[in-house]
Amino acid sequence: MFSLNLPPRPPRPPRPPRDPGRQGRPLLRSPLAWTVFILVVLALALVAASKLWTEVLWFRQIGFLNVFTTQWVTRIVLFVIGAVVMAAVVWLSLWVAYRARPIYVPESDSDQVVDRYRSQFEPMRRPALILVPALVGLFAGGNAAGQWEKVLLALNAHKFGEADPQFGLDWSFYVFQLPAIRFGVSFLMGAVAIGLIAAVVMNYLYGGIRAGLGGPKGSLTKAARVQLGLTAAVLCLLVAAQYFLDRYSMMSETGDRWDGALYTAVHANMPAKLIMACIAVFVAAMFVAAAWRGDWKLPATGLGLMVLSVAVVGWAYPALIQKFSVEPTMQDKEAPYIQHNIDATRAAFGLEDVEVTSYSAKTDAGPGALREDADSTASIRLLDPTVVSPTFRQKEQNKQYYDFPDVLSVDRYQIGTEKRDTVIAVRDLKLSGIGEGANSWVNQHTVFTHGYGAVAAYGNTTDEQGWPSFYEGGIPSQGDLDIEEPRVYFGTTSPEYSIVGGGEGDKPIELDYPSDAEEAGQVNNTYDGDGGPNVGSALNKVLYALRFGSTNILFSGSVRPESQILYDRDPYVRVQKVAPYLTLDERVYPAVVDGRVVWIVDGYTTADSVPYAQHQTLGVATIDTISARTGVAGINAIASNQVNYLRNSVKAVVDAYDGSVRLYAWDTEDPVLKAWAAVYSNNLTPVSEISSELMSHLRYPETMFKVQRAVLAKYHVTDADSFFSQQDFWKTPADPTQEGENVPQQPPYYLTMKMPTQEQATFSLSSTYILASAGQGDDRSVLKGFLAVNSETGDTPGQVDSDYGKMRLLRLPQGTSVAGPGQVQNTFVSDSTVKSEIRLLQDLGTEVIKGNLLTLPVGGGLLYVQPLYVQASTGTKFPSLQKVVVGFGEDVGVADTLTAALDAVFKGDAGAEAGDSDIGDKELGPDLTGEEGEGGGGAEPSASASPSARPSSSASPSAAASAEPPGGDALDQALTDLLEAIDAADSAMRSGDWDAYAQAQADLEAAREAVEAARPQDGG
Repeated sequence: MFSLNLPPRPPRPPRPPRDPGRQGRPLLRSPLAWTVFILVVLALALVAASKLWTEVLWFRQIGFLNVFTTQWVTRIVLFVIGAVVMAAVVWLSLWVAYRARPIYVPESDSDQVVDRYRSQFEPMRRPALILVPALVGLFAGGNAAGQWEKVLLALNAHKFGEADPQFGLDWSFYVFQLPAIRFGVSFLMGAVAIGLIAAVVMNYLYGGIRAGLGGPKGSLTKAARVQLGLTAAVLCLLVAAQYFLDRYSMMSETGDRWDGALYTAVHANMPAKLIMACIAVFVAAMFVAAAWRGDWKLPATGLGLMVLSVAVVGWAYPALIQKFSVEPTMQDKEAPYIQHNIDATRAAFGLEDVEVTSYSAKTDAGPGALREDADSTASIRLLDPTVVSPTFRQKEQNKQYYDFPDVLSVDRYQIGTEKRDTVIAVRDLKLSGIGEGANSWVNQHTVFTHGYGAVAAYGNTTDEQGWPSFYEGGIPSQGDLDIEEPRVYFGTTSPEYSIVGGGEGDKPIELDYPSDAEEAGQVNNTYDGDGGPNVGSALNKVLYALRFGSTNILFSGSVRPESQILYDRDPYVRVQKVAPYLTLDERVYPAVVDGRVVWIVDGYTTADSVPYAQHQTLGVATIDTISARTGVAGINAIASNQVNYLRNSVKAVVDAYDGSVRLYAWDTEDPVLKAWAAVYSNNLTPVSEISSELMSHLRYPETMFKVQRAVLAKYHVTDADSFFSQQDFWKTPADPTQEGENVPQQPPYYLTMKMPTQEQATFSLSSTYILASAGQGDDRSVLKGFLAVNSETGDTPGQVDSDYGKMRLLRLPQGTSVAGPGQVQNTFVSDSTVKSEIRLLQDLGTEVIKGNLLTLPVGGGLLYVQPLYVQASTGTKFPSLQKVVVGFGEDVGVADTLTAALDAVFKGDAGAEAGDSDIGDKELGPDLTGEEGEGGGGAEPSASASPSARPSSSASPSAAASAEPPGGDALDQALTDLLEAIDAADSAMRSGDWDAYAQAQADLEAAREAVEAARPQDGG
């Protein structure tokens, strides 16, 4: 339709003569410089190649090579497409502008400056026509390659079966197609805009655009006018497409109070965007006309109209609608859109089927009140996994190069005929414990290669001194878990890399575990699994030496022909690498499955563009005192993520011995998972292949629950008018066991319990709600709701329990005022009996630690249970459970055992026994009074030590005791004698006077008996 009328190529100007005074050769023509440059490039290329190829070896060994190849092929294709498109547009703009330049340019004063620029640019023109587009193309290609996930999802989209209420489009359009389409339009806009700038510059340099010729201030040649007019028209069309797509993006737009397209968006912003799109198309037509006719008044008028439309139609009109139409009658105007927001949010976060029950929560603690909740009572967990880790270390660490995490895991195990809640930890390897003297490369990477075994203790009881009652532990592993392969080569604290394995005749060099029975004091092992790529070949030695920056890999005799190299060993890292599309749970937890230690990681699929669904910032929704304390990788990775769709779609299992990863497709109805399953074919394992033992250790994930409870704090209100008023909004209480300002929220707790609507107790995850603050300083801790989700997956192979994931919400009546966790904690610490018990424990030279405050809906009301731990004030510190505090309604009880404390609260007969019913009065161990004893003062248990014996189930509960507070001269004198005896024992031990030490021990025992006689009985 249009012709550029390109003139014939002008003759090439003669090359300027070389300066005869120029001597020597440029630096880059020096052989030495070129040699150095080539060597540097080769070194960098070799390092990059080693990183790339060792990644190939890693993915191939683990069986997920298609993840690596799919990502790289997609990135490369997008990079090439993006780079070629951008480079082609820029090059074509420059080439056309140069080819269409006028042969003779009329001279003017202003052209002298342009002539100088042109003369300087002309010698570089040819390389510039190649280098400039290539450089811009490289940046554009990198940007395009970074969008590989959007492109793959768009190409493999699956329907949600949910339509938005405005356009009637399936959610899949917003989640899958729209992001890719918007990227494509934005990319083309950028390419055309840069091409337009390049055309303007080249036309100006070579006379296509001239200034200062008289008459108009500037003029264009016909060729320049056509080129610039058509390019501007294409850019306007792309702007129109962006305006048109903005209408759909408003459906998931973040608002001040509610997300999605509200009244003003639907009735003002969307029509405005459509109007501005039409204006942009009109302006494009004006640019085409200007390119044909040479009259720039029309496109200039069109651009002015476009700017005016943005100000008036795009900003002023919606603002007026919001101010004068919406705000005076907001509740009525926004009600339909608030309802859209409520419905979409509940659906997007899986909250459509929450069972809501009104719960009166009686406060009268009558005798026998817990008789119908005997199962829940017997399973009440007393071991706080956030407190007892130092005790696990002291009792079961064995050597300083082993370690347990600061926060342990809660699980359930079948012990005999009974399923027991368990606190479990893996004895992982900690290289920092080796010591500086033995901290060599050989020790770090070929000798200390793995942890050993798992340690498990009953969650609902302790031994008589308050230590965990272990039923699995020791080295070698002994107990009821029947661990056949205890070695942990892949763990949360494993070394960066280890070189393991060897041939049949090779000497074992890997430290397996310490043993007094061996002459060397340890048993060595040779890894025989298939956990890492071979590092015995010369090529692989070079590659891994470059990757890890260690020449020892090349020359060490410990690297044998059959050796394997293990790296990327953290279960979290392994799962994230093989499933980069997943958002992983902040907690990785261990389990013993079929005789092997495994790590379980929950994976989520997310989206942020579901129409009308409210966005949640994962870091805000999931932060609590546990995640704030541990700073685990998961919460750091997802802290800033904003999502409005979440599904626990994958259960990932990592074998602690061979590092193998299996991704079980947990939520097969999730469209996002279906899309990724189409991208990475054959990477997901069906649920039907889950063994019965593995199934029994899967659980409802914490991150999912914490996000859902954050959403449900508001979205338990399902009526738009009530939602607008916000009068029944709740929040998760701050952790009452912590002191200070800005305390994070209370974490949810795993324990076996029965909700009022359940027929039997199940392993559950639960949390409480209090009334949301109505204003500044309003921190009422009035309980409003109790939320629990059934976390019991069952133990049938390949079949998930039908009630798994069922969320049950107990809603307390509006007219009642039931104490929440904060008020209960305040009641506990201010109760005279509890205060006396705490003071007595502190007077013994120890400090008291408040354990987790559990809430259980039993006995028709709410039972609060809190263990109190005691540890030494100085020296070796590790807590033991010494007291349990119980609250129900207005009644508070404290005793050595939970059973006794319950009886004290429920008028001498709770009607049910707790798991510690066979434990008598607890005695403070010598460790807590500053003495050296078994397990105390840093002593290491024997390598052959067996776990603690399990408590007998036939013992009778302790009797309830008087509620009168302690006091009087007898108690004061007894405490004074006790402290003096402790000081005398310490002095005698330091001086080596063992006769005096024996006498002091006798005095100490007498003083203890006097204290016990002088103070009131337990339960008071």
